[in-house]
Amino acid sequence: MRIAYLLAAFIFFTVPAAAQGRFYDAPRIDALGKPGTLVRSQAMEGAPLNAAAWRVLYRSTSFDGKPILVSGVIIVPQGAPPPGGRPIVAWAHPTSGIVPRCAPSLALFIFQQIQGLRTMVRDGYVVAATDYPGLGTPGPHPYLVGLSEARAVIDSVRVARSMPGAGDGSRFVIWGHSQGGHAALFTGLIAKTYAPELTLLGVAAAAPASELAALMDDDLDTIAGKNITAMTLWSWQRVYGAPMGRVVDPRAMPAIDKLARECIEGPWDISTRNRTTRPLEQHFLTVAHPADVQPWRDLLAKNTPGPLPPDLPVFLAQGLDDAVIRPAVTQDYFNKLCKGGSKARLFLMPGVGHGGAAMHSALEAVAWITDRFAGKTAPNDCGK
Repeated sequence: MRIAYLLAAFIFFTVPAAAQGRFYDAPRIDALGKPGTLVRSQAMEGAPLNAAAWRVLYRSTSFDGKPILVSGVIIVPQGAPPPGGRPIVAWAHPTSGIVPRCAPSLALFIFQQIQGLRTMVRDGYVVAATDYPGLGTPGPHPYLVGLSEARAVIDSVRVARSMPGAGDGSRFVIWGHSQGGHAALFTGLIAKTYAPELTLLGVAAAAPASELAALMDDDLDTIAGKNITAMTLWSWQRVYGAPMGRVVDPRAMPAIDKLARECIEGPWDISTRNRTTRPLEQHFLTVAHPADVQPWRDLLAKNTPGPLPPDLPVFLAQGLDDAVIRPAVTQDYFNKLCKGGSKARLFLMPGVGHGGAAMHSALEAVAWITDRFAGKTAPNDCGK
């Protein structure tokens, strides 16, 4: 039970409807153009409260400045938009895998997986849910690469504002969990310079991956930790050219390669993934602390978010029973925000683990988001 819990905690349960089809297959020339513009859309059914929904393919910018295509889902409430357009919430998803077929936009239950979606639709918000680069579209997925995630998030907002019924609104809030919390924090760091035409009103993150070196070192003795580290090493070798051979036992490579190509399609797949991980209990790393080895040390630091601009309100949610993102790590990031002058809300949840962080904080987060759109003074737990 503990093994199943730890793995479930960090992984986003995705149920692909099918392998990627022609929708995701576009020539590279289609990526040329203004970031945040739509290449194609496909109507989807099943959104709450009869909202309109589309699977989208749009233009974005890779972490190294190249034009790329990214997929995702846009949900727009029924009815005419208000003057100035609808407010937009960007949902940044937790880990779903690191190969294209693990895209959340392929999931049968994508609308159930966006925490707080029904309330947001009821309140008239457009919701933009990026897949991130390399999920849906050709990989590799730059896993836990902050600029990659944040640019995809912001460009999904640009697309969302142009969809029918959205009304071309420019105000948005980012809301993410785990890997998505990491994406949310990086969105807060770059939004003003990457998209000056948009106004980011706040950053909400549940159990965010805010300190990557701690995440890698703290969790190596758990099944979930071995999975996270294996995915990071596999992705970053392909994204950054960081050689896995400096830290990985060659006998572990077959298991890592197999893990990298597996999505979590449902709770029933955890046992399969556990079997794949089992060889890593015998042979995995050749160093005790891969976060201390170059180039991993510099890459982990580069993809660890610093404090956000002090004028940007922040909501952090953290389960006190989280065995993946330790509460002390989130507390430390909260302290850094406070020291930097941010108005930060810290919502602590006794008895809640990592996997339930977004679900158990969604109502509180959406209420906080609603107040940001209403222009209310942001609550501040700093100094309490």
